[in-house]
Amino acid sequence: MADPDTPASPPLTEAGKPQPKATPEKPAGWLEESKELLKTIVYAVLIAVGFRSIAYEPFNIPSESMLPGLLVGDYLFVSKYPYGYSRYSFPLGIMPIEGRIPDRAVEPGDVAVFKLPKDNSTDFIKRIIGMPGDMIQMKGGALYINGQAVKREKVADFVVRVSPNTDCPMYPFYRVTDDTGQAVCRYPQYRETLPNGRSYMTLDLQGFGPHDNTRPFYVPAGHYFTMGDNRDNSLDSRVSPMEDGVGFLPAENLVGRAEILFFSTNGEARLWEPWKWHKTVRWERLFQKVQ
Repeated sequence: MADPDTPASPPLTEAGKPQPKATPEKPAGWLEESKELLKTIVYAVLIAVGFRSIAYEPFNIPSESMLPGLLVGDYLFVSKYPYGYSRYSFPLGIMPIEGRIPDRAVEPGDVAVFKLPKDNSTDFIKRIIGMPGDMIQMKGGALYINGQAVKREKVADFVVRVSPNTDCPMYPFYRVTDDTGQAVCRYPQYRETLPNGRSYMTLDLQGFGPHDNTRPFYVPAGHYFTMGDNRDNSLDSRVSPMEDGVGFLPAENLVGRAEILFFSTNGEARLWEPWKWHKTVRWERLFQKVQ
């Protein structure tokens, strides 16, 4: 019987030599854990930037220039690939790309996001109306392309409930009360159909607006002519860059085509009021395709 005070001998290997003691694993220190966390964050950022640059990028609508189709508080996805890629497809214009690769065609009637030519950094969203070589003119509030009047027909008024994001700011006389006692904005609405068959709604809020009658605009090569659907409340290609308008839009300034609404809020709840969020969502607008 072994003496209880005698230490046990270490187990032997098959060669009869003492088996080396296993070295206990050292717990990962805070430095190693921090490195792993940083790597995970960097990978996530790179994936997000790559997805935004190549596939889809989210944008929100800050103004009423694209009423009635797009409301303040709408959030939408813009696809990057339909028009090809330019340096403005990427954050801060970091990619040294000249022109567009590949240079894909833009369709008249597309709703496009682009960088304002005046500073090449501010995001704008407008509808593409004129192609290179087109002559665009407004006469009496009607759109003419290459001397031909674009089909335009009066339809039912556009009605939207008054909220912090939509309160008839420039034209208070369009603010009325509906049959339920709810305050709404009621705007004159028209359906416009381009020569290629693309159809969409526009607003005409002034009978003799400042841009209802214009000179002819001859769209140069490599450029497009843009207009907001809210014709009397839009700084677009009818307005020169010197007056904070768009002027002619260079093709390389295109960021992408507006595709689908994924969120919309009327602005009645603040970020610190999550219990109100569900009441402010415009549920009927979610997942609607941009027309």
